[in-house]
Amino acid sequence: MWICPICSREFTNTNQVHSCRERNLGDFLNGKSAQTVELFDYLVEEFLAMAPIKVYPTKSMIALGLHTNFAYVTQLGKNFIDVVFPFNEIHADNLCFSKIKTVPGTNQHNHYFRMYLKGDINEEVRKYILLAIANGR
Repeated sequence: MWICPICSREFTNTNQVHSCRERNLGDFLNGKSAQTVELFDYLVEEFLAMAPIKVYPTKSMIALGLHTNFAYVTQLGKNFIDVVFPFNEIHADNLCFSKIKTVPGTNQHNHYFRMYLKGDINEEVRKYILLAIANGR
């Protein structure tokens, strides 16, 4: 593991490109509806029940990771949150992802999940959370 001497964040790659800008979770949650904050807290609790993940507020999103980031909260809406799961394969046979987009020039396929209710994290979503966590180890 490489630790950035400026922000003290751990990375698997030496000199990993990242932003050292100080961000905290409050920057993202400030002004959001109680429902949105509750959904975010529940999402993090679900991940933590499966692994000792870390939450990394970045310049434009909230990354969830272990040794590497494996999921990203890209939007905190009025009554929903958007989460992106990057996988190296397409998981087309599902009911939980609203879209799947391949990152040009890579074998990364971003799977988009929108959460409106706590119940949206069902067994199918938990399966993909576990797969994402495995990818982050």
